[in-house]
Amino acid sequence: MGIKAMLRFWVIIRTMCQFGIDDAIPKRFWPWPLRFARNCLFFWPNRHKDKAIGERLRLALESLGPVFVKLGQMLSTRRDLLAPEIAQSLAMLQDQVTPFPGAAARQRIEDALGQPIEAIFSEFDVKPLASASIAQVHCATLRSNGAKVVVKVIRPKIDEIIDSDVSLMRRFARVIRLIPDARRLRPVEVIEEYRRTLLDELDLIREAANAIQLRRNFEGSNQLYIPEVYSDLCHTNVMVMERIYGIPVSDVERLVAQGTNLKLLAERGVEVFFTQVFRDSFFHADMHPGNVFVSYEHPEDPLYIGIDCGIVGTLNREDKRYLAENFLAFFHRDYRMVAQLHVDSGWVPADTNVNEFEAAIRTVCEPIFEKPLSDISFGHVLLNLFNTARRFNMEVQPQLVLLQKTLLYIEGLGRQLYPQLDLWQTAKPFLERWMRHQVGPGALLDAIKAKAPYWAEKFPEIPELIYDNLQLARRHQQNFGDLSSRYMQRQRARQASLFYGLGGSGCLISASILYSSSIELATTFATIALVLWLLGWRKLH
Repeated sequence: MGIKAMLRFWVIIRTMCQFGIDDAIPKRFWPWPLRFARNCLFFWPNRHKDKAIGERLRLALESLGPVFVKLGQMLSTRRDLLAPEIAQSLAMLQDQVTPFPGAAARQRIEDALGQPIEAIFSEFDVKPLASASIAQVHCATLRSNGAKVVVKVIRPKIDEIIDSDVSLMRRFARVIRLIPDARRLRPVEVIEEYRRTLLDELDLIREAANAIQLRRNFEGSNQLYIPEVYSDLCHTNVMVMERIYGIPVSDVERLVAQGTNLKLLAERGVEVFFTQVFRDSFFHADMHPGNVFVSYEHPEDPLYIGIDCGIVGTLNREDKRYLAENFLAFFHRDYRMVAQLHVDSGWVPADTNVNEFEAAIRTVCEPIFEKPLSDISFGHVLLNLFNTARRFNMEVQPQLVLLQKTLLYIEGLGRQLYPQLDLWQTAKPFLERWMRHQVGPGALLDAIKAKAPYWAEKFPEIPELIYDNLQLARRHQQNFGDLSSRYMQRQRARQASLFYGLGGSGCLISASILYSSSIELATTFATIALVLWLLGWRKLH
């Protein structure tokens, strides 16, 4: 450890002691080396005994600087690890970072884009519009088309600061892990997750790609607008995007003064979230109030504007299916189904006792449902479910942690806008429609339409495959003339079944091709296909 790292380590220890963070750990759990170090080496007294531990932790992180503020913000979303009052206090952390000089930002932009500022922008404001722990943004006007844009620039040497502070955090995490009562917090894993999050936020090329994908997903939508990204002016440490004008979603007074339909706005937040998760499998996972605005236009038909797409989550087809079925089982209070789904999905071990798991879920969740649905937190139900499942050795699913965090953001935001928001009533019809689309006739037709080009490509090869199969059967007949008649009948049945199956496939391809022009003909061909497949199945059985 270098001299600078040792000095930083000393500052962190002193800060934690002066804010009394160590008081949160009962002294009986301290190994003797830690007790000795606290009493003899790190002797600074707690100066904030009148404050709650959550507030002390928040103030300590603020005093340690932007990297620790970012850690606190991330921890505030891990309510599966922290007590509710501590998580709530950490949620109040805000990036209040002194901006770095505009001249330095200008130089970084020119170095990244390889051109003078004047060649790219007809106007560039050296005074930043906003400044955060990782980057700051400047207003500008493009010379090429006169568009108003913002330029996001990563802070100079921030990667060195992050590497240094995260390395120290790892050392702290290894020490904290020695304390029995703190092991459940999984400090080393939390710091590693935090490091990955910071690295993602440092790469503005990744953020630009995420923003482009989200914008395409909601093209023409009246629910969410993602600003345009000028990808040819993006670099790993510089990103240029359309400047947006809107009201911060947390500024309820201004929204009310403008006449915004807050009920519709809150419900649309829920719909936007579930659309991203279940329709697109690609969701903005950092939708805290600082990243969400509401357009000035059409307050009676409000439109969200989302920015800062550095962190996104994805779900595979199986996770989406199991998650939707879990939600619907909860709506119907079918805890047996919830337990079985966790086993089927592989989220808990296959040898889990489903009866015990069901009883544990019922014990935790049934009291929640005694309250009116509008008073139940969807996010906390999901949180309680994951905490219960963890007792049965559920593996931590990173995509589900992101989903849980985002759901808590969305639900908190919705109820801030419209306290009577019944998220269950808003979400249930959406999930039921999605499930019907996944398993109903529409899903079958969609699958046929998706596969039709592939089938059409392979269809010309089918006669040759049939001929080869018949030739093979004839050779077998000649070479093995002593085969029993039962075996030969089986072979003929297989050939007949193959003919019926191929005929059915051809009819199904025809149905998928005709679907867009004539539903009646498509239905006829699909029916013929079904009949042929049934005949082929009977031949085999």
